[in-house]
Amino acid sequence: MKLLSVNVGRAKSVDYTDSPGGSTGIDKAPVEGPVRVTAPGPKGTGGSGLAGDTICDLRHHGGNDQAVYAFAREDLDEWERLLGTTLRNGGFGENLTTSGVDVNGALIGERWRVGSDLLLEVTSSRIPCRTFQGHVGEKGWVRRFTQAVLPGAYLRVIEPGEIQAGDQVEIVHRPDHDVTVALQFRAVTTERALLPQLLAAGDALHPESAAKALRYLKSIEQQGS
Repeated sequence: MKLLSVNVGRAKSVDYTDSPGGSTGIDKAPVEGPVRVTAPGPKGTGGSGLAGDTICDLRHHGGNDQAVYAFAREDLDEWERLLGTTLRNGGFGENLTTSGVDVNGALIGERWRVGSDLLLEVTSSRIPCRTFQGHVGEKGWVRRFTQAVLPGAYLRVIEPGEIQAGDQVEIVHRPDHDVTVALQFRAVTTERALLPQLLAAGDALHPESAAKALRYLKSIEQQGS
C-alpha cells in the first residue's frame, strides 16, 4: 500500500461553484518533493491540512475533520472506464492518490501511518456537490457518483509530518466496529435508516455525521411517543 501522488490545488475562478468568492481549489495536481501535513484548525476557519493546498469554500470543506482527502487509483481507473476519459491523479480533487488501499472499506477511526511521521485517522466520506459536478463536466454527476458508493475518505491529522509520492501507507489501528466509509456515505446520502449504526464509531466519527445520526434517532423516538 502506497501513495502514488500527493496533490494540491490553487484557487481558480469558475462559473460552476457557489463558493462565496466564485473560486475553487478542486483542480488538484501532483507535486514533487515532500509536503508538510498538519491539522489546519476548526472547520469554518481552517482549510486544507496540506501546505500549499487551497480550500476556497470553508463552509463545507477543510478543517480538522476534513484535513486530507484520499481516493484510490483503482477507483479512478474504474471511473475512467465508465466515463471514457482519462483521469489524472488529483482529478477528483483528492490530496492523496493511493494504490493498494481499500479506501472505501476503511473503518471510521482507522489510522494510517503515511511515510515515517504522518499519522492520519479516517473520519468520513466525501459528499459530492455542485462544484464537483461542474469540475467533472458530467450531467447528473452528483447522482451517479452517489449511486456508485465509491466516495473516498476524509482524514484528520493525529501526528503531523511530511509525505511524498512513493511513501508507504500502513494501517496501524483498526477499531472494533464495522462502520466503514462506504456505510457512512450510504447513511448520510440515500439510506437514512443506517444512521444509528454510525454511532458505534464513537468520537472518531465526523461530528456532522454524529449530529445527523442523533437527530434521526430523536425523530424516531418522537414518532413512537
